[in-house]
Amino acid sequence: MDTSSALVTGDRSSGTRIEAVMAAVRARVGARSLAPGARLPSVRAQARAMKVSVSTVVEAYERLAAEGLIRARPGSGFYVCGPVAPLALAELGPKVEREVDPLWISRQSLEAGDDVLKPGCGWLPASWMHEDGMRRALRAVARAGGETLSDYGTPLGLPALRQVLARRLAGLGVTAAPEQIMLTDSGTQAIDLICRFLIEPGDTVLVDDPCYFNFHALLKAHRARVVGVPYTPTGPDVEAFAAALEAHRPRLYITNSAIHNPTGAVLSPAVAHQVLSLAERSDLVIVEDDIFSDFEHSPAPRLAAFDGLSRVIHISSFSKTLSASVRCGYVAGRPDWIESLCDLRIATTFSGSRLAAEAVLFALTEGGYRRHMDGLRQRLAAAMERTVARLGDLGVTPWITPTAGMFVWCRLPEGLDAAEVARSALAEGVVLAPGNAFSQSRTARGFLRFNVAQSSDPRLFAVLKRALRP
Repeated sequence: MDTSSALVTGDRSSGTRIEAVMAAVRARVGARSLAPGARLPSVRAQARAMKVSVSTVVEAYERLAAEGLIRARPGSGFYVCGPVAPLALAELGPKVEREVDPLWISRQSLEAGDDVLKPGCGWLPASWMHEDGMRRALRAVARAGGETLSDYGTPLGLPALRQVLARRLAGLGVTAAPEQIMLTDSGTQAIDLICRFLIEPGDTVLVDDPCYFNFHALLKAHRARVVGVPYTPTGPDVEAFAAALEAHRPRLYITNSAIHNPTGAVLSPAVAHQVLSLAERSDLVIVEDDIFSDFEHSPAPRLAAFDGLSRVIHISSFSKTLSASVRCGYVAGRPDWIESLCDLRIATTFSGSRLAAEAVLFALTEGGYRRHMDGLRQRLAAAMERTVARLGDLGVTPWITPTAGMFVWCRLPEGLDAAEVARSALAEGVVLAPGNAFSQSRTARGFLRFNVAQSSDPRLFAVLKRALRP
């Protein structure tokens, strides 16, 4: 085979001319028509073949060399690197044969292509995010001094952002000085650090049943013993909570209190006070995940507000409203605990992203974020109404109709297994979120969680109708 012949023309509609050249090279290497050690067409030959400039091909080849796919030999040209690349077949999509466990939904959602519908995922469509604000923030950060672009962040994180977070928390009734707030890379990292700090393998941790499925996966990674407490429309079942404290002597309780995931329920003040009273008697630490607070129309009770951050640790992040690509979260707690968590963070990750913190600070304070969230809350409310109605036509009914947020927790028609429905839908390009992935007791086989922001495509309901057939 003459490997010096020009490559096939790439599809420019999928990206820039440079990307088209890169895609053409990758395709031939992946299909093994360009083997390791083979010489690529010269930049001039490739430019003629793809009707692009020589500089375009030079840049494409340089980027591929930076990736390690090809290498330059001065005076000779560009050659494919070894060893043999894996055979590049068409996208096979996510693995459907794995058990429907707490990581199943995340794997399906994250691995799915753009043509796959994702009403089971836990984030907004990209077009619903504060994209314009983030572009402005990134441009502003790019103009910042070299230390912002190059240096490590301070141990607690960007002081100006922590000042803003302290004011935001005060609006929720949570009093926290900036020194009581530590930035993290995400809400998940915040919980991971707290678990490293407060629990040992074998310790018991309480979670809601159902709860955010990644709590299960993270606690499993810490080798904790997880006990679920039934969740009601007003918070955890207080009698079951008290019984679990008596029987298991847990060290931690991890929960949402603003907008609960997956149910969309809101903690009531009465239940909050009872939970805190029981926690105090049992020396229980509570981790309050408040990642959905900006979706609220009016603030719900916060355990951290009632408790004064005595035994409640408050965490959040901005991946649901600003960007999941710019990773930034935070943890607020007792000063002595924040000091220890800060040391632990340095020991495990050394420093957070100063760049991300600067971008989040700009996005939160430049004015457009508030208007964006006002519009987003209205958009979610309309999507909730439409989705609940469309699901009702199929016999899928909400456990409660949430007052805010993106999730609705729904009961399937009698006798159906949500995991089987999810597998059937996945075969048709729809990722659903079956109930038992959220349930420690595995008692939610008849439930699905729907993300209303990801449920507007009519194909979803056609696929769901077929999947719900007995």
